Amino acid sequence: MEREILNTINNSLRPLIITHINPDGDTLGCASAMKAFIGDRADILIQIEDNFNFPSSYSFLPYINNAKNFADIKDEYDLIIALDIASTDRMIGKAREIFDNAKNTIAIDHHKTNKGYAKLNHIRGGISSTGEVLFDLFKKLNIKITPKMAIGLYAAILTDTGCFKYESTTPHTFEIASELSQLGIDTSQIADLCYTNKPKNLILFQNNLVSNAQFCLDDKIAYTLISEEILKRYNAKDEYTEGICETLRSIKNVEIAFVLKETQAGVKVSIRTKELDATKIAQKFNGGGHKRAAGCTIKLKLNSALEALLKEAKALL
Repeated sequence: MEREILNTINNSLRPLIITHINPDGDTLGCASAMKAFIGDRADILIQIEDNFNFPSSYSFLPYINNAKNFADIKDEYDLIIALDIASTDRMIGKAREIFDNAKNTIAIDHHKTNKGYAKLNHIRGGISSTGEVLFDLFKKLNIKITPKMAIGLYAAILTDTGCFKYESTTPHTFEIASELSQLGIDTSQIADLCYTNKPKNLILFQNNLVSNAQFCLDDKIAYTLISEEILKRYNAKDEYTEGICETLRSIKNVEIAFVLKETQAGVKVSIRTKELDATKIAQKFNGGGHKRAAGCTIKLKLNSALEALLKEAKALL
């Protein structure tokens, strides 16, 4: 399968690399690395709802600033490479249409809920990050990893392991990080750019959400609600919600944390847990993810979505 993936990429005239909707460091880092490997004939499509604006903290990644938006994309690609996309529900609009119509499709991912929706699938569920999966794939295929590829791969692994602190981090993860660091990349600078380069209104927005968090069941459940009014008040971009759920989970006694964001498509939900399986909640609403980090979209009003989530969380506890 690995060799078939490489042959398909090499034989493609116009590959399109796509991230999942509202991208994080893993999907963006992998897209950057894959583009660095393929070269000029490949484009990157970053999926952002409503407006095209990738997370500014990741603008240092090679080729990301030249990525396409929905308005720029035409159905002219003979290969779609989906990176870190657990299911086709994480593609919207033109991205989903182009994927469905493509001659060839490849999915490379680490989500255990990924059932293999592409024509060629390289899924390693439970691995720390798609960055780690992609690194191992490159190595198995004897592909030389360049410094530009290394920047994307390192950022992907760094961010999806929570700076190497999540339980999916293994000795092999550290071995990969060590090997990437020996390719001349500045790992300290990458960490700074990912985590200490945030706009003022992002911090104020996140502080508002954390300070207004609600708790129930003796603080075992924590949640915060993001209304369209709050988003407008802080001029908050999609990426501004990243990390809030992890902050709530870090509170003593909290076992399950939710962040619910009101959107035109429904209520976007992030779920984080300490010990319980977050996917058992997400899958009730056709979502998915990892044991400790999952998500879903609930097509209800904000308060109704919260009520439904709390019912499932309390049942799981």
